[in-house]
Amino acid sequence: MVGMYHELSVWKRIDGRRAVRFRCIEDLGTGRFCVQSADFYSLPVTPGVASDFDRQFIELLVENDPAERNGWFPSAGEAITAHEEEFGPMVEAIVARETGN
Repeated sequence: MVGMYHELSVWKRIDGRRAVRFRCIEDLGTGRFCVQSADFYSLPVTPGVASDFDRQFIELLVENDPAERNGWFPSAGEAITAHEEEFGPMVEAIVARETGN
């Protein structure tokens, strides 16, 4: 059976110049959640950045079943927490590089 999903965007402010949008997927058959991707924005937001992230999100969803890519969780919050635990060190390194810390 082909999966049916609902997209949920959850925003988190990193600081006064940065934010991340977690692109969560809810499996409508199970009611469970995963994070498909996380899009990082910095001010000033350049033209086209949001549409580039949208294109990447769609391509990833079409190419890979979310069940193969991510773990499923009972809530979007739990999925985001797991995503941050897995990718947190990488994100911290990127933010440190951008801020010069």
